[in-house]
Amino acid sequence: MRLSAESTAHTPGTVRPGGRTARTRAAVRDAVLTGLAEHGYPGLTVEYVAEHSGVHKTTVYRRWGSVEGLVADALQLAGEDSWRPPDTGSLDGDLRALAREVTATFGDAPAAAAPTAFVAAAFQSPRAAEALRAFYAERLARCESVVTRAVERGEAPVGTDAGAVVRAVSAPLFFRALVTREPIDTPLADQSAAAVTAAVRAGAYLPPG
Repeated sequence: MRLSAESTAHTPGTVRPGGRTARTRAAVRDAVLTGLAEHGYPGLTVEYVAEHSGVHKTTVYRRWGSVEGLVADALQLAGEDSWRPPDTGSLDGDLRALAREVTATFGDAPAAAAPTAFVAAAFQSPRAAEALRAFYAERLARCESVVTRAVERGEAPVGTDAGAVVRAVSAPLFFRALVTREPIDTPLADQSAAAVTAAVRAGAYLPPG
């Protein structure tokens, strides 16, 4: 899972660093991801992160404050990546590619361990929940270009709710992966994309009235 401007209050873990500080932050983030994958949110500790990142425990406490702060910063750092949504040349192709990315992550147990733990953390920590919402809000905003291009090509009606479309294509996959704990695969991803594409063309995501 790949998830800031400086805070004038300098809240632990929120200042965008550079150089050695950036390497420290990345090492801590990697330790958080490993810890979440191995032990889940309840089993993650500052001591674990310090040991596996090579950063002294007092430094971790000083900069991140707690496990909540570590998880929130890991999500923020993931959101600073250069990922962009697919551009296959068609709405159906783009939605299929997006759905397949969800399946590749949440349909594979080792790959799903850390992102699933982030979701679980959001149910136990208000700060983690806020960070997870921010991560997905930013990620979904990037994906809206898929619908913008479709409108420009005449594949979608003008006024189509881009955010609703992007959420709809991944919603059944997330439901099965995270709620009912059923397997997800490429055919299911393609089915979801096809259903949403048809709904877009029928005007299902236009504003009411």
